[in-house]
Amino acid sequence: MATTSEMRAGPAPRSLRLPGIVLGVGLGGFVDGILLHQLLQWHHMLTSTNTDRIGVKYYSPHTVSGLRMNTVWDGIFHTVCWLAVLIGLAVLYSRVTRDRRRVWTSRVLWGWILAGWGLFNLVEGLLDHQILGIHHVHGGPYQVWWDIGFLVLGALLWLGGWALQRSGRSVGPALSL
Repeated sequence: MATTSEMRAGPAPRSLRLPGIVLGVGLGGFVDGILLHQLLQWHHMLTSTNTDRIGVKYYSPHTVSGLRMNTVWDGIFHTVCWLAVLIGLAVLYSRVTRDRRRVWTSRVLWGWILAGWGLFNLVEGLLDHQILGIHHVHGGPYQVWWDIGFLVLGALLWLGGWALQRSGRSVGPALSL
């Protein structure tokens, strides 16, 4: 039987932090790629209209050759997201030997997944949108507001995930979530 201290909400032990964050980064990348790149077609990986700041060539999505190149880079992006999800699942599997159902329904795991998604938004938003300028969330006269909104969403996901995982509970002495 778990003691009161084991059942008390508190910081998540390391055991689910890494797989949760890696899964969140991969899943957050998939949401970005599927929703913003494919369904809404607001941007692709290399569609910036900014001048070349870092030696990266940008490709217009309005030409066949530009769309082809952006599709290739979107595919590379999705491959990295897929690998992050596979790695996150592998690390999670290696750390969980029993009570898997309780792990998959735990606030700790889902909190770290949300925090990982927020981390993806923050890193991608700062690096790709602001520093490198390789694309923006949605180009046009209000692109700075879309970029800021993306960063705010990332911060909210990170903070919400962190708070959610803190409210989680340990399964017991054999497996801490």
